[in-house]
Amino acid sequence: MRLLLLGLSLAAAFAQTPPVLNSSGASRILELQPTTHHVQGIDTDGVHLWVTSVDTAARKGFLHEFLLENGRELRRVELQEGDRFHAGGIAADRESIWIPVAEYRANSSAVIEKRNRQTLALELEFSVPDHIGCIAVTPEFVIGGNWDSRDFYVWDHQGKLIRKVASQSGNAYQDMKLDSDRIVASGGLPGGSGAIDWLELPSMHLLNRVTAGKTDRGASLTREGMTVFKGEIWLLPEDEHSRLFIFPRPAWKSP
Repeated sequence: MRLLLLGLSLAAAFAQTPPVLNSSGASRILELQPTTHHVQGIDTDGVHLWVTSVDTAARKGFLHEFLLENGRELRRVELQEGDRFHAGGIAADRESIWIPVAEYRANSSAVIEKRNRQTLALELEFSVPDHIGCIAVTPEFVIGGNWDSRDFYVWDHQGKLIRKVASQSGNAYQDMKLDSDRIVASGGLPGGSGAIDWLELPSMHLLNRVTAGKTDRGASLTREGMTVFKGEIWLLPEDEHSRLFIFPRPAWKSP
């Protein structure tokens, strides 16, 4: 209820109706081959698309690498450590990919992995006494959202906790990225709709919102994977026969 009231009050504060993304407005739709499992997070360097997914029945998480030219999978590695197999929303910096791998339940535990972008080999990891479902990386910090991103954690790049901040947006973020000097995060709103939010750093206060519709298969566009790249919004909302939707970034007036 607290998140619902906060989300409604923040939405009412916008001076204009938030822009809306619909699948018919995508500039490109790319089907990935072969099938994924339950998609969690994505990021890109413009040549490759990295995707995390979870095979719940097999209790395994995966990091996939696809070629954007044709959607073909180049390689994949398994991501699990005991009961931790929920590979969540990811973030790539210039040399590495950061991945939370958590138990598949709220109020549990996770490890944050740093993997080499070229080899996908593990470079560093640190433990967190909470489920972490998504990650963003800045030059100074690693920012994680717990189950439905009710709280944000801020660590240094070695895993030292700097602070913990309660989310006030009402959006259950599933994937987050650094976008210039802000955090962009996507997820689900109360009532089943979806939205992409831009958050101020370091406060994590809501600045802008883009609402989202559904694909022609009925999946909310912001259901899981999201990244931003060169003025575009990239979304990977569907499991198994996954399709990447690329949109031009909507324009708005900053508050």
